[in-house]
Amino acid sequence: MNFNHSHSLVQRQSLVVSQQLRQAIVLLQMGNPELQTFIEAQAEENPFVELAPTHPSQAPIPRGVAGGSSGDWDQIAALADTRGPSLYTHIATQIGALGLTEVEIELASVFVDALEPSGWLGSSLEQIAARAGGTFEQAQQMLSRLQGLDPSGVFARSLAECLRLQALDQDLLTPLFSAVLDNLPLLAAADLAALARVCNCQMADLRPILRDLRSLDPKPGTQFDSAPEPIRPPDLIVAAAPEGGWQVELNRSTLPRVVINDDKAEELTGQSQSSTRDVQRQSETRGYVSERLSVARWLSRAVEHRNRTVLKIGEEILRRQVDFFAKGPEYLHPMILKEIAAVAGVHESTVSRVTTGILMATPHGTFPLKHFFTAALPARDKVSGSAGAVRHRIYRLIRAESAAKPLSDDQLVRLMHAEGVSVARRTVAKYREQLNIPASCVRRRQAILSGQA
Repeated sequence: MNFNHSHSLVQRQSLVVSQQLRQAIVLLQMGNPELQTFIEAQAEENPFVELAPTHPSQAPIPRGVAGGSSGDWDQIAALADTRGPSLYTHIATQIGALGLTEVEIELASVFVDALEPSGWLGSSLEQIAARAGGTFEQAQQMLSRLQGLDPSGVFARSLAECLRLQALDQDLLTPLFSAVLDNLPLLAAADLAALARVCNCQMADLRPILRDLRSLDPKPGTQFDSAPEPIRPPDLIVAAAPEGGWQVELNRSTLPRVVINDDKAEELTGQSQSSTRDVQRQSETRGYVSERLSVARWLSRAVEHRNRTVLKIGEEILRRQVDFFAKGPEYLHPMILKEIAAVAGVHESTVSRVTTGILMATPHGTFPLKHFFTAALPARDKVSGSAGAVRHRIYRLIRAESAAKPLSDDQLVRLMHAEGVSVARRTVAKYREQLNIPASCVRRRQAILSGQA
């Protein structure tokens, strides 16, 4: 066997992601306030970068509405806080309606203290009874009452108990459903064959059980702890064009602009040449000025590129979703990132980055650009079948329902079919949950507690 050593030259192309390229990518997903903060930080360390003053922009004017606000979008920060109650406030309000004695209220307070943000109980009944100075039996009785509060599944001590409470509340707790809950480790291991054997059923019998099981919330308390996004001015504004149609523009009232101070650079170079004859010192000064000016000019180009890209994508969204702007959220058409990228002449990942942090003000409210990208659903009679439009229809139908007779998911499906949209029950349930709307049985119970039914 012979071993020979040889050398070969191979040419290969690869993309080297420089620091400036990484910063340019980050700039694409910055909103105007974040961009201003970034430029201010650059101006602090670069004497040739300055932040130009912003210019006022018009608020979007809905069609058919006279006048309109011409003030700065900073007034949006004065809007009222629309956040709902916290989990603990929600639970405490319901406990107050139970008609408990002072001793029972003290015991219930200990339970609330032990309630975790997930909605589960974080202490054992023995520990709670000891803290409240009561007996284990009293703690058991109080737990039974508290587990009947909304949302169903609160004060559970395990995943199985949490799901069992919700299944009981939704009339899903059949003997087979209960057997599946008793064997959740097999389900977690995806060993459906063993699960079927233990539950003494066929694999086909498990399918509807697993479908209903997926509709339950393993952490019912988390629907209360989602912090709302901070209110801030939009980055794009869509308004009615004077000549008809619609137009989109950058929000100049918050859009920062980079100004390069060339005069300061010339002054600094001139002072160096007149104050010293040290050739090395002059060379170092010229090198510093040249490097800082190069960074400043790159920053200016990067910001302009970011603004052009944001506006280009906003214009394409406007062109494709003109029915949404003219008629409302129910007319949101299906649209995916790839389609916008192809027309805008940018990569799909670029569109994804831009739509991550950019807000657009419309006559129907302010939305993140992600809101306009939605999957297609089957539709009939030319009725919009986008997921976003379906979500809005579900919201509209539930908002108009009778408090005493809330619409079930099956009823929503039938109403949607009557409007020309083919949608499955599980899809309605999923979108209802995305809207943070509880099931019909929970809404009915809430109406009873609030005296509306």
